[in-house]
Amino acid sequence: MFMSLKNDHINRNNQPQTEALKLELTVGPGGDIPGKDDKTLQAGLDYLARLGGGTLRILPGHYKMQNSLILQHRVNIVGSGNDTILYKTPSFSSSLICDADWYEKQIKVSDASGFNVGCGIVIQSQHLGDLQVIKRTVTAIEGNVLHLNERIGKNAWLSEEAKVSSIFPIITAYKVNDVFVSDLILDGSSAENEKLNGNYVGGLFIQHCHRHSYQRIISRDFSGDGFSFQVCDDIRFDECKALNNLELGFHPGSGSQRPVLTNCSATGNNQGLFFCWGVTHAQVSLSDFSNNREYGVSFGHRDTDNHLYKCTIESNGIFGILFREENYDFRRSNRNKIESCFFRENGHKGSGIAIQCSGMPYDVELKKNRFENSIEKNQKIGIRFTSKSHDFLLDGNIFVDMDQNIVKDGS
Repeated sequence: MFMSLKNDHINRNNQPQTEALKLELTVGPGGDIPGKDDKTLQAGLDYLARLGGGTLRILPGHYKMQNSLILQHRVNIVGSGNDTILYKTPSFSSSLICDADWYEKQIKVSDASGFNVGCGIVIQSQHLGDLQVIKRTVTAIEGNVLHLNERIGKNAWLSEEAKVSSIFPIITAYKVNDVFVSDLILDGSSAENEKLNGNYVGGLFIQHCHRHSYQRIISRDFSGDGFSFQVCDDIRFDECKALNNLELGFHPGSGSQRPVLTNCSATGNNQGLFFCWGVTHAQVSLSDFSNNREYGVSFGHRDTDNHLYKCTIESNGIFGILFREENYDFRRSNRNKIESCFFRENGHKGSGIAIQCSGMPYDVELKKNRFENSIEKNQKIGIRFTSKSHDFLLDGNIFVDMDQNIVKDGS
């Protein structure tokens, strides 16, 4: 028999409390950590990482980036929308004047005047005919000698045209998982910066990372890609924009699985959305890839099982969508689906083609898309297949005022 002995002062919730609320830290003018540069942002981010994670709130301001903001595990970043701008400082370049071997931590340059302690750099050379890129940070400068945070790891030799440039991503990460970033502008100042392709840098550049989410990020005017993610799984972009970047807008890099783009746009880039090698199970919806200099969207080497749904592909210079030429059966971009998308005014630089199917992709579905010519009548052909193309499913597509709806070479 239980006896009821009322005792209101007893706390009956004796369950162990092992989960603590994460710290929130503000950085910027008037914040917990005041300042307006990359060092301020990195200091706040590293502080939160040391405490096991939290949220870094970046207050309104223009933040001068002389090096990348390097993401950390389980630290989220929230800006103040269009009032938070991270802008890249102008790049400076100088040739090496002495060979540097792979085990060294310094390089000797012809002119060190444009480098600063703490700045991010890349050391570039032509190794056996291929571009070699080494990323480091300058820790000290003595005359024309730059001291680096790590050994260079590869040879940088005069015989291979070695040079160093203050080029870096604005935001970057390597092997960092579970990150959320929102409400920022990344400004690459392309008119003042040397170009480097998106396999190495971008407004955002991450590699071997998983489960990242980016919301309402604008990456603009970068001398490379807007958003580049290499060998990364489960990366998500919502309401993000890639504007006027010199290379690719969105670059799902080699081996990336299950990327998601929703309500995004890529405008004024060389290409809008570039599927690199082996990108699979992407879900791209309600997004706009228009007014890019070459292609709106491009598929190639083993890019399979991706789905574009209710996207707008308009006024791209060469093609709206390109299926790239691949030489072997194993390399084909198979089982991709383009559904309920809108195509207009693509190919105005001469091709006049909305979708160009080169090579030999299998089992591609083109369903319920609308191909519409405009007053200028630049988009003359809806879909063009090469003689190698086959096993396409065409279902419910609408063609309005096209010169030719579907063309197959050799038929």
